[in-house]
Amino acid sequence: MIVDDHPIVRRGLAELLARELDVEVCGGADNVADAMVEVETLHPDLVVVDMSLRDSHGIELITQIAERWPDVKTIAWSMFDEKVFAERAVQAGAMGYLNKKEPIENVVQAIRQVFAGDMYLSPRMTQRLLRRACGGVKAEDDPIQSLSDRELQVFEMLGRGMTTKEIATKLDLSPKTVEAHREKIKAKLDLANAAALSRRAVLWVLENG
Repeated sequence: MIVDDHPIVRRGLAELLARELDVEVCGGADNVADAMVEVETLHPDLVVVDMSLRDSHGIELITQIAERWPDVKTIAWSMFDEKVFAERAVQAGAMGYLNKKEPIENVVQAIRQVFAGDMYLSPRMTQRLLRRACGGVKAEDDPIQSLSDRELQVFEMLGRGMTTKEIATKLDLSPKTVEAHREKIKAKLDLANAAALSRRAVLWVLENG
């Protein structure tokens, strides 16, 4: 099953996967609510989850699927570099992480690997996580990594030009709560004001998108 808020992307990936005899796409969705209904109805073996959904964030969907249907595997995929979301996705319950820029051969390989019960990560990310688990690597120097999942979500939306009110509506939060997240982000990134926060967020999205 494919969860992505771009219909063309869902259709394109489904058509490419249809060429594989051992893979069948049984459904799709563009938001968390519909995806949860589809998973409950279709009970797919695996769900490919985009990190940036229309109404929420892929991390939240991965978490909900892992909690409700632990036998349903998930793979996160995104336009963002793996260092941004891969570790967060794995912590949420994903069995793999794919960048949308990867060739279809890698996507098929990842799906088959996860079907078999194995993780799929790039060699670089695998080594990073192993070193972290062994205590050989401390947290990333990039202060972005210090943001919580929700703070990173708000930061990304700011970088896409969304206002506090728009973010609050999309995330079903109060504007006051979004403002609190903004203040925490500014503190963690050592930014002086709202303008500096907006500039940093826009640059981050441009660099990682």
